[in-house]
Amino acid sequence: MSAPSTVPGTGVSVAARPDRLRRLLPPTLVALPLLAATGYVAAVDPAKPGHYPSCPILLGTGLYCPGCGGLRALHELTHGNVLGALDYNAFGVLFILAGGLLWLSWLVTRLRVRPVHARLVLVVSVAMLAIAPVFMVVRNLPFGQLLAP
Repeated sequence: MSAPSTVPGTGVSVAARPDRLRRLLPPTLVALPLLAATGYVAAVDPAKPGHYPSCPILLGTGLYCPGCGGLRALHELTHGNVLGALDYNAFGVLFILAGGLLWLSWLVTRLRVRPVHARLVLVVSVAMLAIAPVFMVVRNLPFGQLLAP
């Protein structure tokens, strides 16, 4: 009997490669539309009127929601302007960073390189859900105007 073939220089079985690709499919299918949408926001400036709908919460109540300024912040991030992004929506920048880290931890887990604990995902998710309403209230108070977009 012959030994199973391996990828040269890696010691990885050729049969293991399709399994690895299959495990990468879910994170890839999530990332592709997000990357496409991010590319659109990078190309079409949300600060210029007419390309994106207005925030219904802002239109209906006059209050900034936790997402107000988020597209402009993403646009600034894609152009390397971190301070401009923080100025538009600090919570949005934190949300994007947390989402990216959670996606990366999911990818690493799918590769089975290093297990990521479900507790980390739970803590980050609960923290983001807890911070969002507080951020909304503070940015609409007189002393929180620095956080308004």
